[in-house]
Amino acid sequence: AVMGGEQAARVMEIVARGKAEREGRPVDGKMLEMMSAQIRHGVEQQSSALFGTARLWDDGIIDPRDTRRVLALCLSIAAEGDRRVPRPNSFGVARM
Repeated sequence: AVMGGEQAARVMEIVARGKAEREGRPVDGKMLEMMSAQIRHGVEQQSSALFGTARLWDDGIIDPRDTRRVLALCLSIAAEGDRRVPRPNSFGVARM
């Protein structure tokens, strides 16, 4: 996230206060606190790596303990691709 939950909540509180003052309405402190709590909760929840990967916004999360194994596998796959000579019409295209 560009900003944390606390900062986002504070910015939106300033905007809401300014709007209420421009419209000549009294500022409802209880409503502002509820809005701030919702924003803080939402930003904190959506900032989790699991939130993004669960929505397939990335290729997944690697357990840090498996980093070397996964990196070795990726390098092995890349090296295998360099060694192979594809024959026309002998391979398909993977689509998702």
